[in-house]
Amino acid sequence: MSVHYESVQTGTLYPEAFQVAAPSSALERHIWPRKLGVFIRKAPSLIDASADPDSALTTAEGDAPDKGARELGVGQFGLVPPWVKSASDAKLRSTKLVNARSETVTTSTNFRDTWLKGQRCIVPMMAFFEDDWRSGKAVPTRISRVDGKPMGVAGLWERWAKDGEEIISFTLLTVNANSHALLHRYQQGGNEKRMPAILGEGTYDAWLNARHEKAKEFMRAYPANWLTANPVEK
Repeated sequence: MSVHYESVQTGTLYPEAFQVAAPSSALERHIWPRKLGVFIRKAPSLIDASADPDSALTTAEGDAPDKGARELGVGQFGLVPPWVKSASDAKLRSTKLVNARSETVTTSTNFRDTWLKGQRCIVPMMAFFEDDWRSGKAVPTRISRVDGKPMGVAGLWERWAKDGEEIISFTLLTVNANSHALLHRYQQGGNEKRMPAILGEGTYDAWLNARHEKAKEFMRAYPANWLTANPVEK
């Protein structure tokens, strides 16, 4: 599972890499379950005028985005399905829903409705972290692009609201990495290896706007030679 990633800290990278405005407030560098992070989705906004200003979406061009523009939203890492009955239940479930398996996203009770509604997003990050167990001990490892540019990971976003409370949340989509030349080395042995579904830069709009029956075509392992892995220095 990918439960820890590094957010994009440099504001200029948002319009350069993702064609959206930078977040209005600073993000924590390390994003863990239930931490606030940002995600990118298509416009026009589906959040109504009564939404929390912190979850409002903006584009690099201004407050009136053109059709097909991208928007930046703020939400917690760990999806809260709309059928959850209470905020306390949401807190318990969301920590386990930071990843959605691409193979079962259309049948999973937790993610099916969100997928079918087309609530796809892109999660910008500089790197994600996995444990290297080859020495017998967990060695945290930072995995990033070779060229140092930010990555856009395929995800889903959701809005939960009940009794005056609202939670905007998102999850990362993952793909099998058992045969991936780099990622097969990480995570504990004996378990299926997984990795985030990293999107190609030229596919962002296509991913956000594809019909749900076509969206699974984007669920592919990112080329190993485009990634680099470095142990985290404590």
